[in-house]
Amino acid sequence: MLHLRKLVYRTLEISAGKRRGMSLVFNLLLITIITLNAIAIVLHTVEEYNEQFARLFIDFELFSVIFFTIEYLLRLWVCVENDKYSHWFWGRLRYMFSTSAIIDFLAIFPFYFSLFATDLAIVRILRLFRIFRLFRISRYSHAFRLIQNVVAEKKEELILSTMLVVFMLIIVSSVMYYVEHPAQPDKFSSIPATMWWGVTAMTTVGYGDIHPITPLGKMLGGITAIVGIGLFALPTGILVSGFNEHIRDRKKPSRNVCPHCGREI
Repeated sequence: MLHLRKLVYRTLEISAGKRRGMSLVFNLLLITIITLNAIAIVLHTVEEYNEQFARLFIDFELFSVIFFTIEYLLRLWVCVENDKYSHWFWGRLRYMFSTSAIIDFLAIFPFYFSLFATDLAIVRILRLFRIFRLFRISRYSHAFRLIQNVVAEKKEELILSTMLVVFMLIIVSSVMYYVEHPAQPDKFSSIPATMWWGVTAMTTVGYGDIHPITPLGKMLGGITAIVGIGLFALPTGILVSGFNEHIRDRKKPSRNVCPHCGREI
């Protein structure tokens, strides 16, 4: 049984660069099913296709849920092979609350919940969670893992830059409210309502449904748009810097160092 568990673990959890044999076949199959699920979710919303292929959509959903459920249970069974989840009970419990396991669970949860739910509105909302099956593909894609690593490494800088954008949004929206409210009490009715203008101005989208008409308001709107370009460029620059660092590290030639003297061989 232990040998079988190790074999299943190697098939399911082996790293991307070392996949061979059954592991490679299984992961290609899994990526194919996830991709087909994404296509099915999109086409299911087209009324013509939904009427014509209703039975096919239902059968494929049932097959997918069974497949993903078996895979989830197998991952729960073999996760103890990982030193991080080595305890037979607490390790599995810890694995169940890991990000990848939560995504796996959310991919199948709506189907089982719909079997017992009577409120169709809740069922329709929960069906949206099927889109979490798309996130599972990140486990098998180097590009997605690279994005995850970059975001994880730069999370402090990203949080700081995001907070700066939020603070700036509150400040410009508050000032604009006091400037434009006397002239347009219906448009700039409150600071929260003015924040919608702040978002469109700082992102330079400018829908035009709310816009300043006073000279001071127009000047403030122009300044906000210019400052917004710089503020929203901050997270982009942070992510680009992170990607460059990762790519540069990957391209560095590997160095063989003597474990005794520490000199390069």
